[in-house]
Amino acid sequence: MFENIKSDIKAIRERDPAARSALEVALLYPGFHAIMLHRPAHRLYRQRAFFRARMISQLSRFLTGIEIHPGAKIGRGVLIDHGSGVVIGETAVVGDNCILYQGVTLGGTGKDKGKRHPTLGKNVTVGSGAKVLGPFKIGDNSKIASNAVVLKPVPAGATSVGVPARVVRINGKKIPQPHDHIDIPDPVAFEMKAMADEIAVLKRKIEELEHKQI
Repeated sequence: MFENIKSDIKAIRERDPAARSALEVALLYPGFHAIMLHRPAHRLYRQRAFFRARMISQLSRFLTGIEIHPGAKIGRGVLIDHGSGVVIGETAVVGDNCILYQGVTLGGTGKDKGKRHPTLGKNVTVGSGAKVLGPFKIGDNSKIASNAVVLKPVPAGATSVGVPARVVRINGKKIPQPHDHIDIPDPVAFEMKAMADEIAVLKRKIEELEHKQI
């Protein structure tokens, strides 16, 4: 447990430029407090002491504004930055060294039984307000953009954006996207260009006629 605490403090200090000391992280970071309270709650949950486990998780929610179900599995070195409004469901798994920003939901769709929540691989970053919903995996080293809604698996090293989310990059390489409403040609602009081309043709003909008369 002490090694987990050291790992979590180290992860915050390395990735949060506002963290000035280990003491500051230990005393003043709600994301750290939420994870520290989750550890004993999860242990009790595994021992089937469900009421006591849930009691600790609700106390953590009251103190930090972060709701982690005691059944969720949280890896080492996880950073919950700011943290307000983060919700992590019962069967969710968060891998080592992940970063979750405020307003993130690792939830379900209400359609699944048993495993209902997502599994995050290692080194996954989930932007503020993003929703990852369903029992699928987010691959290692992937990124979920702020306010994205992810409803299907994301491969390792990918970047997903939008509602519903789509993969736009894998390992830094851009993925060709089908046309969306932003790329649809503007019919007014098309007609204006056609009119301008026709005027240019008529202008040349008039100039030719004037030249012949001279």
